[in-house]
Amino acid sequence: MPDRRFFAQAQPLTVVEAAADWGEVVRGGETSLAGVAPLDAAGPGDLAFLSDRRLASRLEVTGAAAVVVAPDMVERAPAAAAVIVSRFPQGLWARTAARLFQALPALEAARPDEVCEDDSVRLAPGIFLGQGARIGRGSLIGPGTVIGPGVQIGRDARIGAHVSLFCALVGDRVTLLSGARIGEAGFGAAASPAGPLDVVQLGRVILQDEVTVGANSCIDRGAYDDTVIGEGTKIDNMVQIGHNCRIGRFCLMAAHTGVSGSVTVGDGVMFGGRSGIADHITIGEGARIAGGAGVLADVPAGETWSGYPAKPLRQSLREAVWLAKQAQAKTRGGTDGHG
Repeated sequence: MPDRRFFAQAQPLTVVEAAADWGEVVRGGETSLAGVAPLDAAGPGDLAFLSDRRLASRLEVTGAAAVVVAPDMVERAPAAAAVIVSRFPQGLWARTAARLFQALPALEAARPDEVCEDDSVRLAPGIFLGQGARIGRGSLIGPGTVIGPGVQIGRDARIGAHVSLFCALVGDRVTLLSGARIGEAGFGAAASPAGPLDVVQLGRVILQDEVTVGANSCIDRGAYDDTVIGEGTKIDNMVQIGHNCRIGRFCLMAAHTGVSGSVTVGDGVMFGGRSGIADHITIGEGARIAGGAGVLADVPAGETWSGYPAKPLRQSLREAVWLAKQAQAKTRGGTDGHG
């Protein structure tokens, strides 16, 4: 269930109401839906969906109250679950999520004495403090920063100018440089009869103790699970981290690194500048990603990968040398032919 500090929940819907226009109810039309969840996390009152047939085994054992499936998947749905058939399973699920939950807007400001642990918290001019937010003692918040509703910031934090934090839990001694964007909605779109539909992002961002985030870097909140940045990790300027990522402890990320959604990174991993990581990749503990590398496959612990597509360093260098030799040979051959 989404964290109520950050999301408002509407009145439940029936399966018939959720299916309206975009689906056909097979059974359980009066079942009440109070939430949404992935198949493997759904429970009573939740709507789940299956759009990838490779995950059909999860459909068979889901605890969801209702599921949205393609016509040929109806027989694999649990007998206890209500069933909606749709050409747009994820789109119908996303629309239902948007009807049930909305991120709390930063409209009504709280007083500093309601938010700050004590008088040691220093607030620059032009700050917005959302209802239910909390800032630990000794923290400094720069001018023009927005602390969204429910955001929790630990002690001795250093938050720069014009930072924004939403749907975030921030540990002690965290540093966020100017312009950092923490907890905005991650990128997600689903097909629907009306075209691409934004998928509501219902997770959080968790920044553990002593994390540093550089200027103008963005860390998206999770789609349903959390985006987590481990203790002591240091992130340079202009870095993008997508939703549902799990970044380990004491990692280093140089500028312009881009990490797609649902990436898992072990402790002590180093990313060179302008490296890019595809979604759902796992990078093992102590691995190193060279600058400019494009990682499209899992990286084992302790290895160094480079190139595009990224490969183990020695293999990447051998291929680069071979290509250079082939290019030189072709150039020499062309020159000799005209001689």
